[in-house]
Amino acid sequence: MLSDLSVISYGAAAAVYAILAVLLGTHHIRRNVDRALLLASLITLVWASTLVTQSVWGTPGFFVRYLLELLRYTAWIFLLFAMLRNTLRQGHLSGQIKKFMGVGAVGLLVTLITLGSLEFVFGMALLGGKTKVIGQLALSLLGLSLVEQIWRNAPAFGRASMKYLCIGIATVFVFDFLMYADALLFGEISNAFWNARGLVNAALVPLFAVNVINARRQPVSFHLSRSAAFHAGTFILAGIYLVILSITGYYVRTLGGEWGQSLQVILSAVALVFLTTLIASRRVRARLMVRISQNFFDYKYDYRDEWLKMTKELSDLSQDPPLAQRVIRILANLVESNAGAIWLRSDTGTYTLKDTSNLAVPKYTVIDEDAELVTFFKSKEWIINLDEYQADPLAYDLLEIPEAIAKTPDTWLIIPLFLDNELYGIAITGRPLARIELNWENFDLIKVVARQTCNLLAQADAQNRLSRAMQFEAVSKASAFMAHDLKTVIAQLSLLVNNAQTHKHNPAFVDDMINTTEHAVRKMTNLLEHIRKPPKETGTTPLNLNNLVANLLEQYENQRPVPHQEGEAPPITVNADEEQLKSVLGHLIQNALDATPPDGEVSLSLKKAKDHAVLFIQDSGSGMTDDFLNNRLFKPFESTKGLTGMGIGAYQAREYIQQLGGTIDATSEPGTGSCFSIRIPVA
Repeated sequence: MLSDLSVISYGAAAAVYAILAVLLGTHHIRRNVDRALLLASLITLVWASTLVTQSVWGTPGFFVRYLLELLRYTAWIFLLFAMLRNTLRQGHLSGQIKKFMGVGAVGLLVTLITLGSLEFVFGMALLGGKTKVIGQLALSLLGLSLVEQIWRNAPAFGRASMKYLCIGIATVFVFDFLMYADALLFGEISNAFWNARGLVNAALVPLFAVNVINARRQPVSFHLSRSAAFHAGTFILAGIYLVILSITGYYVRTLGGEWGQSLQVILSAVALVFLTTLIASRRVRARLMVRISQNFFDYKYDYRDEWLKMTKELSDLSQDPPLAQRVIRILANLVESNAGAIWLRSDTGTYTLKDTSNLAVPKYTVIDEDAELVTFFKSKEWIINLDEYQADPLAYDLLEIPEAIAKTPDTWLIIPLFLDNELYGIAITGRPLARIELNWENFDLIKVVARQTCNLLAQADAQNRLSRAMQFEAVSKASAFMAHDLKTVIAQLSLLVNNAQTHKHNPAFVDDMINTTEHAVRKMTNLLEHIRKPPKETGTTPLNLNNLVANLLEQYENQRPVPHQEGEAPPITVNADEEQLKSVLGHLIQNALDATPPDGEVSLSLKKAKDHAVLFIQDSGSGMTDDFLNNRLFKPFESTKGLTGMGIGAYQAREYIQQLGGTIDATSEPGTGSCFSIRIPVA
């Protein structure tokens, strides 16, 4: 069996090195390195063939095989010196070092070959067995030293052309060093090492072939993606962990006496649960990925993989999760985080909170268009690191961070979202799950992804606007049909009223019928005129806001609960149309009353700021969810009243207040109540 395995091992080596020699000799000899590799392949072919014949027929003898071993080392070292010459030509290795290493290698090789030849020819036993082994170890170390010098002194751009050659030659010398070190330790060469030696040398031929092809035509390069490196590293670490667990379990079972087997089972179960927990932990996986990127890759990101992941996320046309939340997730994942928030520019120029992910944002979430942060981003497309900002505010021109961001816990990066050259939004990310050192590569990728995702957000917003316009068009068409039907009803009722005067058989009944019919006609006529009346631009006049609020309170004094005003406000004058502003504020008050039980409370509070009047309408009603507040409150045809509400009032209120140059902001808590803040410029 031993002889058969040896024949297979060295026979395979002889075959593949013969193929390599033919490949080199027929197509790929252009450089001195190629010639040296051809020589090494031919001598290795002879060396492997000799070992095959020795295993099959018992010839040649030891000294011929020993001399071939030395010649094999000489050929590989000669190849290394040819590679070293290229390194010297590029100016990265001094001639003195090369001369010293050359003299040492030649001296060692000549000494061993001379003494071996004398012993073979004259039978002079000048070297003992251990001395020969030490000589082989010295040659192996010399070869490894040459490989190290070549790699360390080669320029970065030149390593790609020699890396496979260096790996192959280094493997040859490392294997021989381990084999001869084992022989020196135990007094004989291990059969396992000896029989595997030929197959190991044969397995290195593809590396030499790839190096030859790289030097002649389009390079063949092998790349391991970060994902593959991560999974391979995970499997390797898990394997090491399981090996250690097996060894520990064996000793626990051996030394545990009667309880040994049970203790081994308990230890294995606990250890496996612990391993599963580690593998499932996103924080552990993030830290492992960061370590792999830092130590095994020139770039922090696998850009192809990042682009494919982003494309997959954004190409999903569904709204589960919403697009804004997916954008947050994409930006956060770039820095190994899972939290973030995004603000987008509204029609008034302010930036309102669009969505969040795993962050507790404060109730007041509007960023004014004249905030210092907005001005800063418009002048510099910088990404703000809040850790750096807190350590050195001067680096960011003593910038004032808006409260909506500053009061959000665990905020780390503030990212501008640009649409062309306009600031369309602002995004933040939470702190990373693993420590990350940011550099230009992180910032460049984040900026590119931010611009790409911003384009999609803008397209989605334009699509929503178009959808709302189409909804209003549908309502307009429906109104025309309603007008037609109502006209028919009114005509019928009018005819009934006109004819009823000639059929007064029962005066009381007829009077009631007439009154009821006239009321219906009057009501339907008003409804018809309201539906058919086209919206018209109305002018504004100076209006006393205090009196308007007082009139609204009188109008709703018969409702339950009775709305009341808290505190007194100084006289405030605004420019608005009285009827429209009264209708808008009345709608908001009516909404508060509808949402509040009779024993609840609805209060109004009027304040005056520097250039705005602020009216607070607060109730203790059912409240609204964050999702409805952020995404549906001011959208048309969205209502919390079910079929009893059309969901247009809040939208119309916001549109008119924005037309006056003001804003409406709302905060709410389900089960506690809501508060609407209406800001209107003073006259």
